[in-house]
Amino acid sequence: MSALLSGLAGDDFVARHIGPDGHEIARMLRAVGVGSVDALIDAAVPADIRAPLPVLPEAADEASVLAELAELAGRNRQVRSLIGQGYHGTILPSVIKRNVLENPGWYTAYTPYQPEIAQGRLEVLFAFQTMISDLTGLPVAG
Repeated sequence: MSALLSGLAGDDFVARHIGPDGHEIARMLRAVGVGSVDALIDAAVPADIRAPLPVLPEAADEASVLAELAELAGRNRQVRSLIGQGYHGTILPSVIKRNVLENPGWYTAYTPYQPEIAQGRLEVLFAFQTMISDLTGLPVAG
């Protein structure tokens, strides 16, 4: 395959990422002293830890999968929600929603090499727990 790819623009990149061709594999197998990739696996991986290949069902089309999932979801029972055992629907003022929960400063990276939300979440949790501790007078808030 490397020979086939050598005529392409950017062939160094493509050849590096496609993987070895048949000639290169044969050369590697000769170097380690085995005749095939299966023989290499037999020599390298103990038989008692090898799992058999799974037997997969035939592929299904999207409509069949959706029908099966709808049937499966139809088996669910509607039951009373006990979320939080005292949870009550509340009205969240839009100013709080926008400036605390949706404030991109809490969850966007402030440098291009730090695309993480963790720091903003930690800051929000710290501010919230500090406020709860202050309101309740407890030393810890979770």
